[in-house]
Amino acid sequence: MTDEDFTIKLTRDQALVLSDWLDRMIGTSAFDGLVNQERAVWSPLYKIAGALESSLAEIFMPGYTDRLDTARERLLDSLGEIGRPAP
Repeated sequence: MTDEDFTIKLTRDQALVLSDWLDRMIGTSAFDGLVNQERAVWSPLYKIAGALESSLAEIFMPGYTDRLDTARERLLDSLGEIGRPAP
């Protein structure tokens, strides 16, 4: 098996929300404990987090929170009922 690159395409909204989530989750005991159950997963997680951080100028711009909230709302709207708690 060769070590070929693999490409995943995300919308800007998806990338922004995922970057924020990874930034908040990595380093928490619950998240780290889960990932440590399969330590090899750290490699792609760090690669994804680093790629997002270096590609998203928005995370360093004024109004980041507003942009993030707007992106989050658009993604939630597109999900419909997926992941929504049952009434």
